[in-house]
Amino acid sequence: MKHWCASPTGEHRIKNKNNGRYTMTQTILLKGCSPTPLAHYLKALGILRLVAEQKDPDAKGCWRNEGFVLNSSLDEQALQQFFLEEYRPTPIIAPWNGGSGFYYQESKSKDIDPATGKKQKSGIRNQPTEATRTVEALLNSEAPRLAEYRRLLEQSRRMLAQSGFKESPKNEDKNTVLQMIRNSFPDSFLVWLDAALLISQDKTFFPPLLGTGGNDGNLDFTNNFMQRQLQLFDAKDGIANQAASSWLLSALFELPTSHLQKDAAIGQFSPGNAGGPNATAGFESSSLINPWDFVLMLEGALLFAANATRRFQQDKAGALSYPFTVRNSGGGSGSSKQTDEANARAEIWLPLWHNPATLAELKALFQEGRATIGRRPAKDGLDFARAVAALGVDRGIGEFQRYGFMMRSGKAYLATPMGRMQTRRNPAADLIQELDKARFLDNLRSFARKAEAPGRIVSLVHQLENRLFELTRSSNPKTVQEILILLGKLQRALSLSGKGREAIRRPIPWLSPAWSLNADDGSAEFRLACALAGLSEKDGLPMRVHLAPIKAKEQAWDEYSRIAVWSEGSFENNMVTLLRTRLLAAERLQHQDKPFGFGFGADCSDIAAFLESVTDDRRIGDLMQGLALIKNIPRNSVGQHERKPQSVLPGAYVVLKPFFTTDEVLQKTGFLPLDCKLPFRAEILAGLAANQSDKAVKLAWDKLRHAGVALPAFPNQPPCVLGIDGQRLLAALVIPIEFGQLATILRSITRQQKQKD
Repeated sequence: MKHWCASPTGEHRIKNKNNGRYTMTQTILLKGCSPTPLAHYLKALGILRLVAEQKDPDAKGCWRNEGFVLNSSLDEQALQQFFLEEYRPTPIIAPWNGGSGFYYQESKSKDIDPATGKKQKSGIRNQPTEATRTVEALLNSEAPRLAEYRRLLEQSRRMLAQSGFKESPKNEDKNTVLQMIRNSFPDSFLVWLDAALLISQDKTFFPPLLGTGGNDGNLDFTNNFMQRQLQLFDAKDGIANQAASSWLLSALFELPTSHLQKDAAIGQFSPGNAGGPNATAGFESSSLINPWDFVLMLEGALLFAANATRRFQQDKAGALSYPFTVRNSGGGSGSSKQTDEANARAEIWLPLWHNPATLAELKALFQEGRATIGRRPAKDGLDFARAVAALGVDRGIGEFQRYGFMMRSGKAYLATPMGRMQTRRNPAADLIQELDKARFLDNLRSFARKAEAPGRIVSLVHQLENRLFELTRSSNPKTVQEILILLGKLQRALSLSGKGREAIRRPIPWLSPAWSLNADDGSAEFRLACALAGLSEKDGLPMRVHLAPIKAKEQAWDEYSRIAVWSEGSFENNMVTLLRTRLLAAERLQHQDKPFGFGFGADCSDIAAFLESVTDDRRIGDLMQGLALIKNIPRNSVGQHERKPQSVLPGAYVVLKPFFTTDEVLQKTGFLPLDCKLPFRAEILAGLAANQSDKAVKLAWDKLRHAGVALPAFPNQPPCVLGIDGQRLLAALVIPIEFGQLATILRSITRQQKQKD
């Protein structure tokens, strides 16, 4: 995001440039101008622009308490007087549009053709319409305030007559008209032209703020602007009409008014006033608008101007660069369907600044205010949110109001508010950059928007975008956890889809330990999942190879994998299957030690909670799949929260745990002599899996005695396993324990023996 800083507050006097004297600055809160709807935001820009250009060059404005604050030499009465008596409308016309009022239409009779069933043409051409009558009224006006408007209308008519265009131009003819306008019209008009459309060498772009070149479907903004002018001012002398004052008070200060214009279109800018079904207490309502709202709205839209940029040499068509405008993204909008995004034209992020700024400063803001991710421009809403999160210190823009141009009510577009975001530095959002490696995130989102994408992947990607958007606004560990869960599920869903593997040719990039640090919520489930996910990679069997068919030593899919066995079943059943598979794989790879190496270990209290079935098993499994994407979870990256006191684990667990611990660790703790080994016994797995825990514990007891472990002489029998489920005990034994605590429980039996001696 480019930095921009508004001018500081504090001065209550401004210096008059003409006579050098100081005059008092008036502060007016315009309650009728709010960040939503879009019409009211643009209205605030229009008021500041007109006051600064036509009355007070030193005028400033800012947003405060959901309203717009105007600082100028005008008080409330003078401001009203300016708009009613002095305001000169900006000539806003669109000779390239069919509904602009420059083209007559062929009329139709009411007679029905019996052959076609359609109305017959009367044969009378060039019949005036409301649009053409509006243009005629302005051309015949004698009002001084409309003089510039008349000159531009006359110039447009002469140009069209000389070019021979009697009907609205299409395709190449339209481009010809646009080029003629750019070459011959005054520079003051080109501001509107650049706000409404942009002509590049190869293509004409239509910024979404003003539809498709100043119109939206059959609604021409420019002719409606003229009609609203004639509702406000008398065409002959330009004096404000009787209702104009009341309408102005409502537009500026949100005061109640009557006699709003019915059936006068507002377009996409204020959905609440557009009318239609369910818009009132009855079944349907007509549109109701304040003419000043429409007029000032379009006056404010002139602050937006488009530029054509070429980002790469191969980008021959160029790309539209419009202030704070990007492609639509469903993330963070609350939409539940991908179709909502597909039917959107674009989205725009409108800045809300809290320090008074002059018109010149605002022009610089809208000209230079671009959002960037690293060195590339933001492409969609998620990119823009990431750019805002990376902005850091407030540079004058306090917030952004987000709008999406959504297709609603037939094929009409409406500017729909999609939330607000503060420009506050959020380091947690930097995690998203790791998903940009090898364009993984871009490719994933692109694939999810294709028709051939499986529904499961489409749904997961949509959820992921929502959570990523949430991460740009919050550093809540639960949000990071949800993202990890979705990434784990996506890894598996992509690996099981032929089209998914073809589109996303490499698995999810390795994630850094920062993910585990930011996801740590201090819960037992999180630590248990970290311990499982961190089962050692040095033995060639990292945990992730059991979760999705990927190769252990490289980032690539493994279509022939037989060890990716994790399924949608219960956590305990999955752990039994996983352990069997892992032991067979270790045997096939001729491992010299048991495949239970680890980097991070859980607490004894976490294991006790799991054995007591007070943990959320599904969340442990889901988190484990995401945490397995982190390469080497370090021991100090988790567990900074306050933990419970160490719990006493059942004797059956203690007796069995050495068989689920590598010989290397057993020797380091002194549990086994350096020249001894304690191989895993398949009978132990079979006994626990069949819920015959007593047999498994007795076997373990005997094997420990044979291995030379000093077991207690009294009572000289294995501990009781009554009330402990075999499969749950097996799952608990696979989970690594923190090294110090593991050493303590392994020595507990021999310590008892020493005490007996």
